[in-house]
Amino acid sequence: MPRSEILAVAGNLVCALRFFGHARGNGEIRDLPGVSLITCGLNYAAFNAALVSKPIESDTRELSHLIEVSAAQFGARNLRWTCWICEDFLGKPVRREAGKILSRYGLRPLTEAPGMYAERLQPPHHALPSLEVRPTTNDSTRAAFAEIMSLGFDIPYDVCTAVYASENAWKSAMQGYVGYLDGRAVTSAATAITDDVIGMYSVATLPQYSSLYFSEDNITKIIRQAQQDTGVEATVLQTTRSGISLYQKMGYRKVTNFNVYIAG
Repeated sequence: MPRSEILAVAGNLVCALRFFGHARGNGEIRDLPGVSLITCGLNYAAFNAALVSKPIESDTRELSHLIEVSAAQFGARNLRWTCWICEDFLGKPVRREAGKILSRYGLRPLTEAPGMYAERLQPPHHALPSLEVRPTTNDSTRAAFAEIMSLGFDIPYDVCTAVYASENAWKSAMQGYVGYLDGRAVTSAATAITDDVIGMYSVATLPQYSSLYFSEDNITKIIRQAQQDTGVEATVLQTTRSGISLYQKMGYRKVTNFNVYIAG
């Protein structure tokens, strides 16, 4: 895959995850050489992240050092955390040893998140439902966003409220949106725009509406508006393996993969 596309996906992800560092007064963002450390200030691993931010071609000691630094930082605050590593940032010798290195610091595999890229969206293959899309600019929309994230991703409601309902969080580079059907908040999504791409994150739909294409409609409307506002055409996202087929129909293709590890 073109290196530029991989770097665009990885760079946009770092920008998006910085959202969590803005959510609470005791959150923190630290950009160290080779790794970005982000904590939301809560002891919830998914929202405390270390992201390897540069390629490591052959020196396993360099990866070990970055993980050691990350573990020390989160350990000092007694926080559970996750580590995100782009497969294409690791040369083959390092990739072979990565699992062993991470295990030494108490990290175990959690999930994989394929990184996807689209030069442009494909027209929808079916009629999309009609949603009213509202930005997260007030208490009501932020609370709705938090509720959808809690139900869509099975995250404790109080954790989602503490993070996604925070006004400070949305002062970051992320812009959130909620899709409404007949006045009912049913789907969420957020954008992070870097120089060359629009990133889509926090895409969720209430379980009872999950088969009705609401996420696709919400994403399409948000991207088209962002393209008009910025002139940026290309979009990126991370998905689950089960979500790849939907995004491929929308015009996305997999360009890399992120391995996510969790401490504890």
